This record gives sequence, structure tokens and C-alpha cells, in this order.
Amino acid sequence: ELLEKSLAELDQLIGLKNIKEQINELVELVLYYKESKQEVLKNFSFHTVFVGNPGTGKTTVARILTKIYKSLGVLERGHMVETDRQGLVAGFVGQTAIKTAEKITEAHGGVLFIDEAYALTMKKGIAQGDFGDEAIQTLLKRMEDLRGEFFVFAAGYPDNMEAFLKANPGLNSRFDKILKFEDY
Repeated sequence: ELLEKSLAELDQLIGLKNIKEQINELVELVLYYKESKQEVLKNFSFHTVFVGNPGTGKTTVARILTKIYKSLGVLERGHMVETDRQGLVAGFVGQTAIKTAEKITEAHGGVLFIDEAYALTMKKGIAQGDFGDEAIQTLLKRMEDLRGEFFVFAAGYPDNMEAFLKANPGLNSRFDKILKFEDY
């Protein structure tokens, strides 16, 4: 019932034809794996990059996709924790890893949605220091150690997200799905 409601909610969104098709294909694939008694979480990571300009529906689709994953049984709790650079990065050495770990713990059993994720890889002046890389390292380690226990959705603008994925080789390999949101 939750799956039907979530898919209907997705279908009611205007436009987004390619996004809807990709999500429906994913749902069919997960259902097939479950019917054939294959382990879904061992074959898919579900970490996803949402790429698009402002106002194209990235956050809305992320919320719906979280519900879909819950209804498919791939998420335990099915909640979404929304954050950005400020929610993950602290001002002093060592604090960023703690702050990022706390957000991951909060998202356990659900989704950690990082809006404008590219801000983690944009270097600031040397005098200010930049702890975005520390947040990324913590995130990558937890994505591997807690595989299948939470998913990361990273969202941002097209050019910036390409730079984000290239900033660290681990990022590109962890995110196996990229949803591209076209302008309306």
C-alpha cells in the first residue's frame, strides 16, 4: 500500500519523465530480486546523486524515493535527515568527523540527504581551513562500514556535482545512481 501511494505521489509530479522511468525500473528490479529470493542490498548500494538546477524537484523526489525504499523493505525506518555543509562541517580539527558521524547516526535506517553536497569539496582560503574533506572521508568510511543500513542522497547543481564526484575517487565509486533533473 505504501509503495502504491509513493509511486502515485511520484507520478503526480509534473514533468520528470526520465526520473519517473528510472525509479519505476529500479522498483521493478528490486521486486524481481525479492521474488527470486536474491539479496537486494548485496547487489545495489542505493546511494544516489541528484543533479539539477534549483526548483527542479530534487528534494521532493528524494523524499518520495525514501518512502519507496521503505515500502520495498530496503530501509528499516524510512526517514530522511536533510543537511548541508554546515550540518556536517565544524570549525576545528577533529570536530567535523564527530559532527558528520552524528548526522549519519541520526540517518541510520533511513536516508542522509546532503543538499548542495559540492560545497564539501570546494576549497576555502588556507587561513580559514577547510574541513569538507574530513566530512567526506568520514562519510565514505561509514558508507562502506554500514553498507545497506543507511543511504546517502547527494544533491546539487550539474557542473558543481560533476566536480564533487571527481574530487575524491571514493565518491564516484560509492554513488552508482545519478538522477538528472531537467529544467521545466
